[in-house]
Amino acid sequence: MTGAAGTIKSTSPAVPRWARKSTLVLVIAALALAVFGTTTQTWLTVQLDPGQLGQGVSQNGLQVQGSKAATTVTALALVALAGGLAASIAGRIARWVITAIILLAAAGIVAAAVTVLSDPLAAAQGSIAAATGISGSNVQVALTAFPVLAVAAGALLGVSALAIVPAGRYWKSRTKYDAAATGAVTGPAQPADEIDSWDRLSRGDDPT
Repeated sequence: MTGAAGTIKSTSPAVPRWARKSTLVLVIAALALAVFGTTTQTWLTVQLDPGQLGQGVSQNGLQVQGSKAATTVTALALVALAGGLAASIAGRIARWVITAIILLAAAGIVAAAVTVLSDPLAAAQGSIAAATGISGSNVQVALTAFPVLAVAAGALLGVSALAIVPAGRYWKSRTKYDAAATGAVTGPAQPADEIDSWDRLSRGDDPT
């Protein structure tokens, strides 16, 4: 029996790497940006009749970007990105709300991309009408790989959002009272989390 108060060691469990705040936020941000990136690329290539070729339409066909084929995907990707960043500074209840928001955004991304995959002609009609002034024409529409990538990234985004719930158990909200109590306990130093360091700086503490 040691009996010395100074020998008390912290028994807090080590944070798994996947549950670290910086890791999970980075994954969510990367997936949201990946979805956003797909919308800047060509999702559909429309082959028009030579007589329908107008200004801005090349001989290779009309290129329809994802932001035009599935207009909601761009906005939902930005919502998911903002939600992931907000989760890093949110409290326990707020993280549940943010998780739900990111899940809904991810579901919307997948649904919109799947709609384009299932009916590419309908998704291209707006761009066809804008380029030729004719809607409802019988044309050939070819899909690229980017709608599929959007579905995959959206699905992974939803999985990452669900990981916020179990990972949040390791994200302890520190207050000045917690800091005072921690200072009285000696134990092995844990690697500093980048986002935790920013949180401490915002409270006026010096993490160094």
